[in-house]
Amino acid sequence: MNKIEAVIKPFKLEDVKDALNEIGVTGMTLSEVKGFGRQRGHKEIYRGTEYQVDFIPKLKIDVVVDEELTEKVVAAIAESANTGKIGDGKIFVVPVGEAIRIRTGERGKEAV
Repeated sequence: MNKIEAVIKPFKLEDVKDALNEIGVTGMTLSEVKGFGRQRGHKEIYRGTEYQVDFIPKLKIDVVVDEELTEKVVAAIAESANTGKIGDGKIFVVPVGEAIRIRTGERGKEAV
């Protein structure tokens, strides 16, 4: 199993969710996060004063899937979250040693 962590622009959530739904992903965890990458934030003007905004609002999606589905999920996220502009986000794939469903005690693929 692998945990896929994707940091995306907030307005791309529905596109990513629909793409994952189409390939059979049944669950995900969503977190509102802030961060920056190469763009190092941006400047905004509020009431005539310029401010440096270092941390850009993003969404982080966590999905745990079987290894056979990993590449499909990564491709679906990359395609649906892409705008072609700086700040589109990142995808990380991390191995998962064990998954346990708390309610039933199921382990491994069955828990996901």
